[in-house]
Amino acid sequence: MTFNLKYTAFAAAVAALVASPLAAQEMTLKLGHLANEENSWHKASVKFGEELSALTDGRITVEVFPNESLGKEIDLINGMQLGTVDMTITGESLQNWAPKAALLALMLVAGCESTPETDPAPEPSSRAVQPAGPVGDDIKQQIIEKVQIRPIAYFARGARDLTSNRPITSPDELNGLKMRVPNVPLFVDVWKALGANPGPMAFSEVFTSLQNGTIEAQENPLALIRSASFYEVQSHVNLTDHVRSWIYLTIAEATWNKLSEEDQAAVMEAAGRAQAYERELFEQSLADDRAFLEEKGMTFVEVDAAAFQAAAKDAVLANVNDEIKPIVEDLFAQ
Repeated sequence: MTFNLKYTAFAAAVAALVASPLAAQEMTLKLGHLANEENSWHKASVKFGEELSALTDGRITVEVFPNESLGKEIDLINGMQLGTVDMTITGESLQNWAPKAALLALMLVAGCESTPETDPAPEPSSRAVQPAGPVGDDIKQQIIEKVQIRPIAYFARGARDLTSNRPITSPDELNGLKMRVPNVPLFVDVWKALGANPGPMAFSEVFTSLQNGTIEAQENPLALIRSASFYEVQSHVNLTDHVRSWIYLTIAEATWNKLSEEDQAAVMEAAGRAQAYERELFEQSLADDRAFLEEKGMTFVEVDAAAFQAAAKDAVLANVNDEIKPIVEDLFAQ
């Protein structure tokens, strides 16, 4: 009887160890996102899965669901909080829970620098919140605490630039320029403050509106300027870079806490490799898009960035909440 009790206790202890996060385990992570299969975010997600599988000898695999096939961005975040989704790619939408996430895409203030997170000493910038810098660390920590999802890597997003049919180098040259902006109060208010005449419009209507003269300009990253064929109805790309941002590859805290320390390290290593891979793809796409647009006859115009920033300051500050306003004021003061 004593032997049986000891054996039962031993078996129970072994079973508990096997079930614990410290034990080697097999699992499949579900990663959903909104991009299509040609997007660098998707390719980097696939790369993450390949690297993680290799690092864990195939014990942990990643199933990637592009094109919102696992759900829309907010649905995926909710699913991660409920434990039905493991991973997604997300950014400033997280401000619904973590206010500091709004800093990921503020106009003429916050943005993604080209300095990789692995660099020991990122270059400072008065126009940017860097993912690897102190403010970036604060954003990440608040997301973990308030959203219960963990950023493990960041992917770049192309800067938004202003296209037009004449060169524009400073806000003084906007002169009531009729332009399309997305239906975001920050965009409307800032472009008004800069001297333009902005109006929200569905993206699908922009090309025709430029063609028939309803509007004179629009603003988007180079990739969208190219894919939407705006080069057919616009002659100049004014390098305002007014939104420079990044987006996170994230994992649910519930999933993260199931992993052993060894597997957590493998996840972070795989994420770092995916981030470096995405950066290579991103930099190449920027070069390709600019070369393509120049070949189509578009002229690229350097602008007075300081003048744009100064003219936008009050409107930007009016559109941020009290929690992040001191951070934004500090950025403007640099």
